[in-house]
Amino acid sequence: MPDPGSSRLLIYTDGAARGNPGPAGLGAFIRNAETGQVVAELARFLGTRTNNYAEWTAVEAALEEALRLGATHVDLRMDSELVARQISGRYRVKHPDLRPIHARVMAMLARLQGYTVAHVPRELNKDADRLSNIAVDERR
Repeated sequence: MPDPGSSRLLIYTDGAARGNPGPAGLGAFIRNAETGQVVAELARFLGTRTNNYAEWTAVEAALEEALRLGATHVDLRMDSELVARQISGRYRVKHPDLRPIHARVMAMLARLQGYTVAHVPRELNKDADRLSNIAVDERR
């Protein structure tokens, strides 16, 4: 039986930009890590942005939702190897527009009891990819 004081979520994120910069959107697909139940799907249009900005804002929006849902642990999965390595501290965030988002993401991760972050192949990130493209296509 799961610990009633903990909630672990599996989060897939993706950002899409048509052109770089261009019309952009974020997508996030969130499951309960223990039951597999889908607990949230996010799709948000971002205006004209870079792909990296879209990737980072997808992580930020997903973590905001995870904390709102009461998560104590998250497992982040994304097909952006760069963002995964920046979150894990292997690479620095150099772009001035991305530093504030990085700081907010790291602050949210610090509020959790634990987290993992991993790069996954694009074919394992289809739900988040679909949502980020819906955000761009429907401008929602």
